[in-house]
Formats: sequence, structure tokens, C-alpha cells
Amino acid sequence: MPARGDHDARRRDVSEAVWRVLADRGFGGLTLRAVAAEMNASTGLLTHYFPSKKALIAYALDVADERTATRPRETPATEGLDGLRAALASVLPLTPDAAAMNRVWVGSWDGSLADPALGERERNRYEGWRERLRPHVQAARDNGDIPPTSDVDDLTATVAAFTHGLVVQALFDPERFPPARQIAMLDTLLDSLTT
Repeated sequence: MPARGDHDARRRDVSEAVWRVLADRGFGGLTLRAVAAEMNASTGLLTHYFPSKKALIAYALDVADERTATRPRETPATEGLDGLRAALASVLPLTPDAAAMNRVWVGSWDGSLADPALGERERNRYEGWRERLRPHVQAARDNGDIPPTSDVDDLTATVAAFTHGLVVQALFDPERFPPARQIAMLDTLLDSLTT
């Protein structure tokens, strides 16, 4: 039996290979054969980790979750509109790495819509994102940056939906939606909340 360190190292190698396949080919191109080729290994090796395609996809989502959680991002100095702006900007495809991350997540939607367990996982992920945005919206209302009659939950859902809509447009039409325009559009949205 391999030593624990060897197993952990192999699992890291698998994670890196899964990520490279996802970033290059998306979930449609994610197969045991593609991951094995990326690792210069046999598919037999990978069947020890993934007995089915569904297990491989679930693991790929784990890898994407981990990369999302550990990616560098701007830490907002305060809550409120400045913090909300930083949190929303952090998900936009403003760099090649951020674009690759977003291509992976958008590519996962098809499988998540078709599989109830993956769909539940995606719902929970979005709920978690809205919960991270909510304190910024609440603080903006408490600070008087947005009208006191603003519904915090609805406004949180609105800015999340706007941002992901902008992500999709920028992925499909990067020349029309370069980083500077994405930020300008985000700023226009946030400015509109103050009236």
C-alpha cells in the first residue's frame, strides 16, 4: 500500500490535471481518459479515485470550489457599497485566470440542471454567495448609502444576478465587454442603487 504522503501527492496531481482539463475543455471534455492523458498516466490509475463519471464530476466541482475559495481577491476595507463593489468585482472575468474560473463554473451549469444532487449543490453555493453579499447591502442601507426602504434580500439577489449576467456576456463576447467596461457597468449599477 502506498505511503500516505504518496497518496496525498497523487491526489494533488489528480486535482491539477482535473483543473487543467476543465479550464481547457470544460465539463463536456472532462473524462477519465482526458485527465489520465493530462497526467501521462493510465485510466486504470484514475478508476481507483473515480468509479464513475458522476464521481469525477463531483470531484471536479470540489476542485473548482477549492480554487474559488483560495483565489486571491481584494479584501474590502469596509462593508457597505465599497465592500459590495469589491465582492462583486471579485467574480468578474477581469483576468485570464478569472475568465478560466468563470468558464468552469458556467460549464458546470448543464450538469447541475440535469442532476438533482448537483443542482442542490449549486443552489447551496449560490445561497452562500448571496449570504456573503448580504452584509454589504445591509450596511449600505444602514449607512444611508441606499434608500432605507430598500429590500436587502431582493437587492442582494439583484446585484448577484446582474453580476453573473455580466460574467456570461463577457465570456461570450470579451471584445465587447473588456475588464474596463465590466467595472464601469458595475459602477453604474451601484450608482443607481443610491437614488
